[in-house]
Amino acid sequence: MKRLFVKTLVAAVAVAAFGIAQAQTRTIKFANQNAKGHPIVLGMEKFGELVEAKSGGKLKVQVFPGGALGSDQANVSSLQGGTLEMASMNSGIFASQVKDFAIYDFPFLFGNAKEADAVVDGAFGKSLHAKLEEKGLVGLGYYELGFRHITNSKRPIAKVEDIAGLKLRVIPNPINVDWVSALGANPTPLPFPELYAALEQKAVDGQENPVATIKGAKLFEVQKYITLTNHQYNPQSIVVSKKFWDSLSAGDRKILQDAAAESISYQRTQSRAQLASGLEDLKKGGMTVSELPAPEVAKLRDKMKPVIAKHSASVGDDTVKAMMAELDKLRK
Repeated sequence: MKRLFVKTLVAAVAVAAFGIAQAQTRTIKFANQNAKGHPIVLGMEKFGELVEAKSGGKLKVQVFPGGALGSDQANVSSLQGGTLEMASMNSGIFASQVKDFAIYDFPFLFGNAKEADAVVDGAFGKSLHAKLEEKGLVGLGYYELGFRHITNSKRPIAKVEDIAGLKLRVIPNPINVDWVSALGANPTPLPFPELYAALEQKAVDGQENPVATIKGAKLFEVQKYITLTNHQYNPQSIVVSKKFWDSLSAGDRKILQDAAAESISYQRTQSRAQLASGLEDLKKGGMTVSELPAPEVAKLRDKMKPVIAKHSASVGDDTVKAMMAELDKLRK
């Protein structure tokens, strides 16, 4: 009888210990709009591996790609409410929370990826993320979506005038609406998860995104032409719900910060390595690839200048001056 009691007691202790261990394991939901296999999602998966390893399994990350948890706008609300722990999205989307973030959507802001890395990883990028805290969000750093290009199902774009009249899907924010309008095209703001269907149903003629996103979302199935314009570079903010962040110990916060830093380096390497192969895959998928000639790019830049001037006023002089000062330093 005594032996049975001891066995029962041991079993009860084991069950209790298992329950405590289970209770101590925290799962972090991490959302993004891009498809599995996209460099952003690869970075998120790497982040998850690092977090689990660094925490000894105490923290686990569940990645939700492909807009599985809704649009970016829905994810921002969920982060602020504390029902979603993490997300990665175009930094410019946060302009609806902090107006300064609109600067990341300025056309032709960065000349190359090296410039972008230096700005977002430096004091400027950190200062913008710091402004999100009062909005219930904590920025851990930036992945890259990359340079954007224009696709459509109507015609090849050999000159700027060929863009006029096209109905183009844009990220739902004012600067993107304005630069498309400045080219004589018809901007149609749409959340990314709705894009494929809109192109397939001919509700819009085209869209603009980096090569990896076009490939990952299989837009080559519903688009015929891609023109390499490099008209915009998108950093992607890695953000944490402040409600969740405040519930973590200092040690757990450091785990997330360190894992983010390591996964950023990995993600950008993946992004840049996939660019050339991605273009080949788009060609194999039936797309015609062309590059906008240099004189036409110059015309495109000129048409963007009034848009940049308009939005510089709304973003704020201090932010614009700080960005331009950083870029001037890098270009000397």
